[in-house]
Amino acid sequence: MVRGEITWGLLSALDRRGLGPVAGVDEAGRGACAGPLVVASCVLKPGDAARLDELTDSKLLTAPARDRVYDRVLKRALDYCIVVIPPAEVDALGIHVMNIEGMRRAVAGLETCPGYVLTDGFRVPGLPAPSVPVLKGDQTVACIAAASVLAKVTRDRIMSDLHGEHPLYGFDVHKGYSTADHGAALTEHGPSAVHRWSYANVANAAVAHNRRPPHKVMLSAAALGRTSPPVDALFDGLSQNEGSVAGDRSSSRGGARIS
Repeated sequence: MVRGEITWGLLSALDRRGLGPVAGVDEAGRGACAGPLVVASCVLKPGDAARLDELTDSKLLTAPARDRVYDRVLKRALDYCIVVIPPAEVDALGIHVMNIEGMRRAVAGLETCPGYVLTDGFRVPGLPAPSVPVLKGDQTVACIAAASVLAKVTRDRIMSDLHGEHPLYGFDVHKGYSTADHGAALTEHGPSAVHRWSYANVANAAVAHNRRPPHKVMLSAAALGRTSPPVDALFDGLSQNEGSVAGDRSSSRGGARIS
């Protein structure tokens, strides 16, 4: 793992040493309790980072700035891939498993075969090229920052669309994260089909409203211990979250819209 304060120079150094093209990978929505997990990979042209004004970690940008950077990345990137993992897959196998699998899918979906992959914060086994995790990579490595913006903007737009289908929850404001307003909506209305039913707060709301999950759910050990009353009567096939990687692929490449 690369630690400490580094600059966009890591990407250039790898390119200069013939280890490119370098792909950066990042996700959006890991901490949300509703909506999809979105993972993106991005390959920038050598030396192009300096030409991408405002580029940094997507969480540090305003929504208008993210949109501007998103458009610039799509226009200038050598290659990119965006993978959307629906809540049903997260519920079936767990968020960490699907986060790792999503990163594999995002790299595998590139048309350009990377010589090196840089990931944000933790190791990702099973990638088709050598890889290094970079601590706070979305703030210090241009291709990871670009992937962060692609994932975040894509997911925010999906959540705004889901608000039109499920207006009771305020997805257009909190984007599916566990805010006080979201928690109040869950308590009042119970979970929707696009919530992550394996999460303890969603499972509790389901039990309170006597509502069964619309798909297979594998609760985490923490959720099993925290849901009250017990969820066994409503959640068929209930088990601890220790699954292996599986599931269908859903992705967008080269600017096509995401299905």
